[in-house]
Amino acid sequence: MQIARLDHLVLTVADIAKTCDFYTKALGMEVVSFGEGRTALRFGQQKINLHPADNIPGLVADKPTAGSGDLCFITETPIAEVVAHLGSCGVPIITGPGPRAGAIGTIISVYIRDPDQNLVEISHY
Repeated sequence: MQIARLDHLVLTVADIAKTCDFYTKALGMEVVSFGEGRTALRFGQQKINLHPADNIPGLVADKPTAGSGDLCFITETPIAEVVAHLGSCGVPIITGPGPRAGAIGTIISVYIRDPDQNLVEISHY
């Protein structure tokens, strides 16, 4: 067996609406509904399923906690434009831009925090 790609991941969040607002405005993701009233953020061929911290569904990680995520997203947008866009959205950059080790080589990254304080890395090869 060989894994081909990531289909989805799950974030436990304090406020789904606030999370959706952040990820759509700052990162250009699309909010989608699925299943029985569940919410996800879609980008490319992947999605982030959202679990509300006050109503955790049955099959989840052992200790789901809002703010425990550390994510890295790849963008085709030049990092200078990413920095400008985040500034226009009022999203502070924690650190960067600077070089980091990506899955297939060196990336240039900036780090931000989402509403739950998850660490979000936005990178460009």
